[in-house]
Amino acid sequence: MAQKSITRAMARFAARRPWTVITAWALLLVAGIAAASAMAGQLSTGMEMRVETESSRAEKLLEERLRGPQEVREFVLIRSDHGTVLDEDFRDRAGRLLAEIVATPGVVMALNYYESLDSALLSDDQATLLIPVVLSGTVDEAAETVQPLMALLERYDGRDGFSVVTGGEGSISRAFTETAEKDLRAAEIVGLPIALVVLVVVFGALVAAGVPIVVGMVAIAVSLGITALIASAFELSIFTVNMITMTGLAVGIDYSLLIVQRFREERRSGRGRDEAIERTGATASRAVLFSGMTVVVALFSMFLVPSSLFQSVAAGAVIVVIVAVAAALTLLPALLRLLGDRVNLGTIPLPGSRASSPNEGGFWARTASFVMKRRVASIVASVALLLVAGVPYLNARLGFAGVASLPESSVAYRAFSLLDSEFSAGLLSPADIVIDAEDVHSPEVAAAIDELRERLFADPNFSRPMVEANEAGDLALVTVAVSGDPLGSHAIQAVERLRSQYIPAAFAGTGAEVSVGGETARDIDYSTVITGVTPVVLAFVLGLSFLILLVIFRSVVVPLKAILMNLLSVGAAYGVMTLVFQQGVGAELLGFRQVERIESWVPLFMFAMLFGLSMDYHVFLLTRIREHFDATGDNAASVRHGVQNTAGMITGAALIMVAVFGGFAMGELTMFQQMGFGLAVAVILDATIIRTVLVPASMALLGDLNWYLPPWLKWLPKVHVEGAPVAEVAATRRTALEPGA
Repeated sequence: MAQKSITRAMARFAARRPWTVITAWALLLVAGIAAASAMAGQLSTGMEMRVETESSRAEKLLEERLRGPQEVREFVLIRSDHGTVLDEDFRDRAGRLLAEIVATPGVVMALNYYESLDSALLSDDQATLLIPVVLSGTVDEAAETVQPLMALLERYDGRDGFSVVTGGEGSISRAFTETAEKDLRAAEIVGLPIALVVLVVVFGALVAAGVPIVVGMVAIAVSLGITALIASAFELSIFTVNMITMTGLAVGIDYSLLIVQRFREERRSGRGRDEAIERTGATASRAVLFSGMTVVVALFSMFLVPSSLFQSVAAGAVIVVIVAVAAALTLLPALLRLLGDRVNLGTIPLPGSRASSPNEGGFWARTASFVMKRRVASIVASVALLLVAGVPYLNARLGFAGVASLPESSVAYRAFSLLDSEFSAGLLSPADIVIDAEDVHSPEVAAAIDELRERLFADPNFSRPMVEANEAGDLALVTVAVSGDPLGSHAIQAVERLRSQYIPAAFAGTGAEVSVGGETARDIDYSTVITGVTPVVLAFVLGLSFLILLVIFRSVVVPLKAILMNLLSVGAAYGVMTLVFQQGVGAELLGFRQVERIESWVPLFMFAMLFGLSMDYHVFLLTRIREHFDATGDNAASVRHGVQNTAGMITGAALIMVAVFGGFAMGELTMFQQMGFGLAVAVILDATIIRTVLVPASMALLGDLNWYLPPWLKWLPKVHVEGAPVAEVAATRRTALEPGA
């Protein structure tokens, strides 16, 4: 009863002091916008592991004992479509550009081919010139440091048949930042109007439809402000902003949808404005509080992953869910108190949008009856369909697409493609082989280094290795570029071969400790760590789901079924995502680009997010079924009643989430395309096959066994998610909105 008192009291306070509550939120909104406006420069594009790996050990040794902080490198490329590097026109243009590059703020050094005559700076056809550039500052500052250089090159690019682009830490980091911001704007432009249309269809009134949008946007702005404060003390990823916006729109609008609808139903039943708000606070608001807590706890599993990216996006999602719940429980009742029945202004007559009482013979009830009569066939067909959909994920390759995930029109991608075709994209991040020994010049270690160089030279996936040692003679570095994309499958296989074969064979018996660093090695280590922690995350989320459902429904069967169904829908979404993005089936039709791999963090994050969100739908549906069953003892009638009374609302909420997630899938960053598409597919499957077929069919198949609770668990408390005791079900049950009922 504590939860009921809290949410009722919060609603009562907001209704009695609406302007106080609204003023407080307005101040938070202004502060959030002000703080968020200064956040951009504080966010990072890095994806560091917060646990020691072989690659991080190599980088630490290099920084401490050989070269200090890593240089910030850019590779400027000049290509002519009508001449060669030796032509006078090319030489004059390159000379002017080189002079301006050296004079550009932030540039420390630029290598001039016309002075060094190093043939490695020329492409085979001599139409492309490579200018290695070193920038001042650190890698974390590179996105800002590179801006003057990029502005300079933009003036030269595309003039008189010359292409002038740059690729490196700074330009790539800047490209990710700019693309993420662009995707964010595009997602809002697409997702918000569609969500508004869905709300209009559900509510049948423009004002009622607009209120959840307002609450969702306020929650996002305040969350961004909180995140900005955290970012001033801790490293957060640039993608945290995208995650806050996506999650905030989805849950903020969904939670407000439930509360606004309950308030309108209470008013239609004849209750006064304040009483309607208070009863809504004791029922729908309580369900929102429970749902938000569930999502937050599920997302907390992401903090078990020792990755800055995982923890950043998890922090953003957790913050915005908490703020969205707080806004739904306080700001929304205050707005409803001021609006009153004006919330119904702008009425648009739509079929099913103003249903005033549940129709037990409506479309959804008839669907449930049809499924329950053919329960075995329905279960077999649904499970088979979901399993088949999930099969492609068995062949999924996880990793990072890196630059390949950027839009092909971006300068960074153009530079990457040109560098890869004319030189080697491996120059962007060569493999660093670090040898830590008492004396790297000793005969044994020197011979091992020579043997390693020979093996690398004989492998076509590696370029010519370069060797250097520190002054103390206790650390040596073998630098070798990997052919092709540093994050491509060939590069990964080459570095794995280097670690597992070449190094052990060369350094056996020398006593030297050898570590491999570089972008390719970091990606391999990242995937290894993610794979290792995945069972822990799965156990955390599945265990939590089981315990929560066990307490709510006082049954061991319901939680087990819910977990199996969620696994089926998530697995099917994984499979469809792999089919589209990795195998390319329908990718072009949907506006996506086929890539070699699924982003490492996407499946695990999807798992935590979807289990939190889908449990909301599952509890919403099964609560109605359980309450009707407790009152009537009729399992079949209870299933029909539950489906009919919740399907319309679940469908509306699901459509809003699909609109939001789909908006992010329409961006240009592959990682967010994968996540948005995967989440949208999972929500569609969950709201259709799971809720309208598998749940009623399995409930009919098991009958009273659904509610089995071992005698030794009878002590579990009775929890009513919406705060309505069974004796009041007939008087207080909410009218669902089911189009076509």
